[in-house]
Amino acid sequence: MNFNEKLIDLRKSRGLSQEELGAELHVSRQTVSKWESAQSYPDFQRLVLLSDYFGLTLDALVRDVDVQEVREKNWNSEKLDSIYQDVNKAKRILKWWLIGAGTAAGIVLTLLVNFFLHAVFVW
Repeated sequence: MNFNEKLIDLRKSRGLSQEELGAELHVSRQTVSKWESAQSYPDFQRLVLLSDYFGLTLDALVRDVDVQEVREKNWNSEKLDSIYQDVNKAKRILKWWLIGAGTAAGIVLTLLVNFFLHAVFVW
């Protein structure tokens, strides 16, 4: 039996909804749903909480889990997190660059207007 199938059986045997189990583990219902649909796996801290909650050893909880699949899903998750962090960093840099460019353009415009006004009124 795969981890996601075990989790579904354990949750249902306790008569819990995904939302209720999520509340017990301090995660969202969507997170529990992803675990149960094998889209992702819990981190180690959540695995320990799950094993304690259901009164199982970690071994019993995760036995027969395809480790390579877990590695791939975790790598993909880490890669996505890294991409989101890079995008957010780029947004911050662009924001400050635009602020700087806008300030520089304002200064140049002010200098040009002052030069023009000085040239018009001096002549």
